[in-house]
Amino acid sequence: MDPRKVTELKAFVQLCTDNPAVLHLPEMDFFRSWLQGLGATIPSATKNDGSSCKGSCPCDAGPPPTTAPPPQAEPSPPSESEESELEIDMEGVIEPDTDDAQEMGDYENLEVTEEMMDQANEKKVEAIEALGEGELQKALDLFTEAIKLNPRSAILYAKRASVYIKMQKPNAAIRDCDRAIDINPDSAQPYKWRGKAHRLLGHWEEAAKDLAIACKLDYDEDASAMLKEVQPKANKILEHRRKYQRKREEREIREKKERVKKAREEHERVQREQEAREQAGGAHGGFPGGAGFPGGAPFGMPGLQELFNDPEVLMAMKDPEVMAAFQDVAQNPANIAKYQSNPKIMALINKLSSKFSGPQP
Repeated sequence: MDPRKVTELKAFVQLCTDNPAVLHLPEMDFFRSWLQGLGATIPSATKNDGSSCKGSCPCDAGPPPTTAPPPQAEPSPPSESEESELEIDMEGVIEPDTDDAQEMGDYENLEVTEEMMDQANEKKVEAIEALGEGELQKALDLFTEAIKLNPRSAILYAKRASVYIKMQKPNAAIRDCDRAIDINPDSAQPYKWRGKAHRLLGHWEEAAKDLAIACKLDYDEDASAMLKEVQPKANKILEHRRKYQRKREEREIREKKERVKKAREEHERVQREQEAREQAGGAHGGFPGGAGFPGGAPFGMPGLQELFNDPEVLMAMKDPEVMAAFQDVAQNPANIAKYQSNPKIMALINKLSSKFSGPQP
């Protein structure tokens, strides 16, 4: 052993003897475990008073070093649930009404006569008068009676929807407008009132769409004014959605690239291992099985590493003729007679045989 190493070991043992607290330092865990495995008793970690420590002492060097914190992982892109909430002014938005569906009339089966149409028109006039006087419930009831008489009149549903809007019942208004649009999709009034209903519910995109259609079919200042109010909010929602759609697409692209990268790395690793196995097999290819070669030396026998470090052997193994002869002799040792007159091959065979103390031909 190197005398210097022995001297350093003696000095370390003396340090531990003078100050057993050294053995309790975190970096000495391996040494402490080894000593305990040998049956040694480790003294308690009492701080030395300094009388026996000479020079600098680890026990006076301050608190033991702490283990470095693990590296922080790179923050992943926010998931959909982590997307920031969109802030929109919700002034004027109300809670949705949950009343049972209103009477819609027998739209599909009722045969409406001219007399029924006249009666429905009379009820409509009365309802409009009640609406003008602020009697909302009376107007609502009269429009309902008119609808029962003539359930195929789109304007009656639209008028009743306007009453529901005044009564702050947007869902009921939407149901009436849906029916009116089914009957006459070219009427502006149902789109106008449905747009207002969506505005009350805070459905900004739906409100903007309906109000825009209403203005296109029949321009209305009231609908236009409300459209100017809801359109910026609808645009803000659309931009917000596009923004996070782009983020999701970018995240998907990053994840795909990462999967491709890992797959490529795994493929390259497998390929390297395969090449290493092939190279290892090629290095030993001249001695298939080992046992068929003169001397019968299997791989792993003493002197094999020295043999492959021999320049003459390495040069010979690069010669195709020599390697072919090795393969032939390894498969059938009796074939060595065929190469008795080839000094190049016999010289190497004799060299290898002598390495393994085998009989020479």
